Amino acid sequence: MGSERRERMRVLGARLRALRADAGLTGAALAQRAGVGQPTVSKVENGRMVPSLDVLDRLSRALELDESAAGEVRELLAAVEAAVETGSELEEGASTSLAVDEAVRAARLVRSFQCVVLPPMLQSAEYARHVFLASPHLDAEAVGRAVAARVERQSLLYEPGRESVFVLTEAVLWTWSGAPSLMLAQLDRLLAVESLDTVRLGVIPWRRPVPVLPRHGFTLCDRQAVVVETFPGERVSTESDGLARYEEMFSRFEGAAVFGDALPRLAGGPCADTSAGRGCLSARGSPV
Repeated sequence: MGSERRERMRVLGARLRALRADAGLTGAALAQRAGVGQPTVSKVENGRMVPSLDVLDRLSRALELDESAAGEVRELLAAVEAAVETGSELEEGASTSLAVDEAVRAARLVRSFQCVVLPPMLQSAEYARHVFLASPHLDAEAVGRAVAARVERQSLLYEPGRESVFVLTEAVLWTWSGAPSLMLAQLDRLLAVESLDTVRLGVIPWRRPVPVLPRHGFTLCDRQAVVVETFPGERVSTESDGLARYEEMFSRFEGAAVFGDALPRLAGGPCADTSAGRGCLSARGSPV
């Protein structure tokens, strides 16, 4: 990202850190008051993350800022966003990634539907690396940072008070991003995550008609935002009409999915069903 934008992020972070110190709060205490993750407070204060306006307002209320101080930090955020708008295509992509990350972190209920690629919150590090390698704008160093950020975000799955619901088509389990050994490890992770009290994982089987033909994946963050995933990249929308439509679509896909006891058979991926002549993974991970 450009130096101007980095400097404006540092200024915003430093001001918020000073206001927190004046209020006599630790970063963890502020995060709890504001209803955001503690890593979010740390990244914002250190100039490594651009907060959404909603998150900034939460922090302002938690700090009990008066109108003047709240207006000041809003102006600092606007300055950061203005720098992004005049930046390069790579900066715009980074800005979008930050917006996606913040939308997910701020949500207490995350619902994700995927028809080809596993949800980011469920991806192993190696699977995520293959996903990011497909981006033409990321070099090896940037891919490494993106993978680390994605894995770090997955800690949200374990936080009490959060709920995550994932619905996949069975096709996702059959779409390999790498070697068979990678996918076997990835499928083991799915079964481990599904056992968490904070997670519900469902799969729409091959033989069950989908309620509507899916065109792309999407993730609902509470009822405030939707992350839409397309070939050009992810985008965050807060438009009420669009949110209502995605809410309806998710409910329909969720209704067609299999949860609970039937899931391990499906999550076995290519070993789950040989009756249709699709083959199976042997114990060594080779199609037989």
